[in-house]
Amino acid sequence: MDSLEHDRRWNENARNETSVQRLDRNWSSLLQELRVVQTGVQLLTGLLLTLPFHDGFEDLRPELRIVYLCTVSCSIAATVLLIAPIGVHRLMFRRHRLDVVVYTAHRLAYAGILLLALTLVGVMVLIFGAVLEPRIGVVAGLVTASGIVVFWIALPVMLRVRAGRPTRSADEPAE
Repeated sequence: MDSLEHDRRWNENARNETSVQRLDRNWSSLLQELRVVQTGVQLLTGLLLTLPFHDGFEDLRPELRIVYLCTVSCSIAATVLLIAPIGVHRLMFRRHRLDVVVYTAHRLAYAGILLLALTLVGVMVLIFGAVLEPRIGVVAGLVTASGIVVFWIALPVMLRVRAGRPTRSADEPAE
């Protein structure tokens, strides 16, 4: 039995939850996660968009201007991707295809979070590079990237592995 089928059966048995109820729960959970991350991404994007209009921006080294442009591009793209699930939901509303909405929103959220990670790394390179020097900015960016890998990827994977496979309920057949 594949893991999706296993997951479906587990939800039906352990939660007395239909596939539609599971989709509703997954959509609600995803919306909560998006609400948390959207606010931060939008604020960060807004701040980045104002930088060129501040005194001293013209004195920024050319290599840091390139970092700035890449960073603001990642931030805007992250904002677009993290808001996109709402547009998908609006266009799919009353089509009875919440499965498509949840699947698509899940993928868009992953891509948006990846771009958010790149934005955070770029911000660190930009700030430390402007305040100190570009080489130190690169080090700060690498430290930030390492923290993201540890806390956003390695830790969740470790917890998932440590948790093991979901348990079977008593009335679920063995695989």
